[in-house]
Amino acid sequence: MKKSSARIRKWTAIVMAGCLLALALAGCAKEGGKSGADMAQKGGDPPDKKIFTMLIDSNPTFPYKKDWPIWKWIEEKTGVSLRVQLPSGKLADTLNLVIASNSLPDLMFMTDRRTANKYGQQGALANILDYTDDMPNFKKWMEKYPEMVRQALSADGKLFMFPNEGFGETNRMIWMYREDVFAKHGLKPPATFDELYEAAKQLKTLYPDSYPFSFRFGEELGIFVNLAENFETGGDIYYHFGSKEWEYGPIQDNYKKLVEAMHRMYKDGLIPPDWLSIQTKQWQDIVSTNKAFITVDYISRIDFFNIPLRKDDPSFNLAFMEPPAGWAGAKQFNPYLHTLETGLTVASTSSHITDVMKYMDFFYSEEARVIASWGKEGETFTTEGGTRKFKADFADAVDLRSKTGIATNGAYTWIDYDSQLALASEDLQKAYVQARKFDAKLQPKPAFNEQETEVLALTGEAVKKHRSENIAKFILGTRPLSDWDQYVKEAENLGLQKLLDIYKQAYARAAELQLK
Repeated sequence: MKKSSARIRKWTAIVMAGCLLALALAGCAKEGGKSGADMAQKGGDPPDKKIFTMLIDSNPTFPYKKDWPIWKWIEEKTGVSLRVQLPSGKLADTLNLVIASNSLPDLMFMTDRRTANKYGQQGALANILDYTDDMPNFKKWMEKYPEMVRQALSADGKLFMFPNEGFGETNRMIWMYREDVFAKHGLKPPATFDELYEAAKQLKTLYPDSYPFSFRFGEELGIFVNLAENFETGGDIYYHFGSKEWEYGPIQDNYKKLVEAMHRMYKDGLIPPDWLSIQTKQWQDIVSTNKAFITVDYISRIDFFNIPLRKDDPSFNLAFMEPPAGWAGAKQFNPYLHTLETGLTVASTSSHITDVMKYMDFFYSEEARVIASWGKEGETFTTEGGTRKFKADFADAVDLRSKTGIATNGAYTWIDYDSQLALASEDLQKAYVQARKFDAKLQPKPAFNEQETEVLALTGEAVKKHRSENIAKFILGTRPLSDWDQYVKEAENLGLQKLLDIYKQAYARAAELQLK
């Protein structure tokens, strides 16, 4: 405990010293009256020089580099140079220490809206909506993407984190199948869950050691968020756009049909016996060794598997598969999960908040979108016939980010995702075109106040635990599906209606908020 306390005191001192030094440097910056658009170079005149401090997380795949050219390109347009601070451990722990010290960097990267709202309502962060008169680019962007802004608002209608658009595509999840194996055996990709069962059964006969339908995220039934859409229900509490009501999928009859389908596949050995606990490495091994032929995961897995595995097996082809309907005639959807909540926040203690806001306004301009997505023409890309193409210096999107800093934390808000696809394979590009045809509607995400959050934490956790434990039992066969009605009553007795009422009132409150 003494060593731990000493480390904390040492780290706090380092953070405070670094912040104070950076803030002192930043204090030399001019407080101008120019808009974000005016901060960019015009007519060859260099923009006013400014220095801001920024705390960001460093991705282990492409760790932060001070000399990434992205920082130079941004400075050329805005006049802003950044004094970047990195956490020594987890970002969340560093944020707690920095905010407790009350010596905050001008800009802080946060990984989710809930964290930003918590610190914002404690008074540590500035409300971005108070500065929109100085942010013409952002105002225009808000008009174009009002739902993205609404999704980012706090319960009292404030905006503490800069929303982003475009890069959420990295979170797109789809169904995939081994097109080469299906073609070899004359099998058709399944269009319904009954066909999924029959195809999996044939594949199990052909490959006895396989588990034809394999996936990860079984723990706490995370995978059911992906599967439930095809049974016209939700994996948890969800907004029903038809009834315009908040409903709880796991007690509905359609959800029961999904559970029955999964139980049948488990009983016949068509999904792994350890599907509840299977981890990423195990799942990757199953998919890459002809022991799985249908899966659900991030769309980028197409290149992740195909590119390396084709070196030994040129025919290997993991391809996009249309999501199978729960039954003939049911809708075929993939849930709209391709959003991203991470973003930058502005410290309320900054001595030049207005200039920081104007700097961030630049990122919502078309010019900044090009820089954040493609880099600088002539250096990283060329334009041919109106189409941008990266130079041959980059093997893939990860290589691009590692070498340039493009699309890394703190260097974007608005992304042209075509830039990422430009470095992807034709297979992955084709999958994106197909996948967008099966998007479900984006689920609303109302923000909750402190009292609502407390109820959701206590009652919500009890309902969630009940669901996870019992749905698993139904699938494993340790609880008979004849107990379904009793299971529903148990969920209701835990306070389910109280949770639905909270979602309803929070959603109604959000609908009344007026964007500036």
